[in-house]
Amino acid sequence: MNVSAAARRSGLPAKTIRYYEDVGLLKPDRSANGYRDYSGDDVHRLAFLKRARGLGFSIDECRQLMTLYRDRSRASHDVRQIAIAHVAAIEEKMRELESMRRTLNRLITACHGDDRPDCPILDDMAGALQDTHA
Repeated sequence: MNVSAAARRSGLPAKTIRYYEDVGLLKPDRSANGYRDYSGDDVHRLAFLKRARGLGFSIDECRQLMTLYRDRSRASHDVRQIAIAHVAAIEEKMRELESMRRTLNRLITACHGDDRPDCPILDDMAGALQDTHA
């Protein structure tokens, strides 16, 4: 099937499918005229990648997971370790986002939001800029 049909069946945009090919996550056959020819297995792998990316796995992690998925002699421990590391990264990102939220809420509370030009939000950002030049 062509890339449009593979896109419809997998739920991924054709551009994403081509990108996955460019980065080596997928290698469809080529027909005699040189066009990509996606198989049912390719569509299955695309659905796998869509789900993995939806869970936030990076391209490199997807590559590792895809390799493990294809390896029927894999140890589930290897897959579990990738997932554990990913959860740890998500938790770190959540801590960072929570810190940003607290800071912004503090600055929003300090800002009068009136017609005066003074703004604690901008002052804070300018202070951070000055700190990096010191």
